[in-house]
Amino acid sequence: MSKQSLIEAVAKAVQDLQDATDVLDERAARRLAINRTDLRCLSRLSTRGPLTATELATAAGLTGGAMTTVIDRLERAGLAERRRDTADRRRVLVHLTEEAERMSAEIWGPVVEDAQVELGKFSLAELAVIERFLDVALRNQRDHAERLRRDPREAARTGHGGRGGEG
Repeated sequence: MSKQSLIEAVAKAVQDLQDATDVLDERAARRLAINRTDLRCLSRLSTRGPLTATELATAAGLTGGAMTTVIDRLERAGLAERRRDTADRRRVLVHLTEEAERMSAEIWGPVVEDAQVELGKFSLAELAVIERFLDVALRNQRDHAERLRRDPREAARTGHGGRGGEG
């Protein structure tokens, strides 16, 4: 197999993984009876812990006004709550509720467990390569999301409007 054909196979595998993740996220959002933006915010809270509305908006790529709406919806759904910061009473932090924690464990716990088993089959050197690839792929996605945020017409001019499967 040539290097180019292997690059193409990896790019296709990444695209397939992104598509499968998209389906899983869609089904998780339905299970939680929330939309995908709200799910993205729950994910940020799950991985980063309690955040201010501003921190959460930045992490999720939303405006402050949009974030207020999201937090209101998450509170109505019983998945998040605003609480005063015990260290600085002027700050309000958004926390996941126990229900959100329970539902997250139910939905993503098996995914994480299976991933841990599969990753355990790789050598340290292989895991280091995987981690390096994922870091590069993440930076690529963030850079191109920022490019599109700055100038959405750029995608049409350069032909980089699709996901391309390149991570």
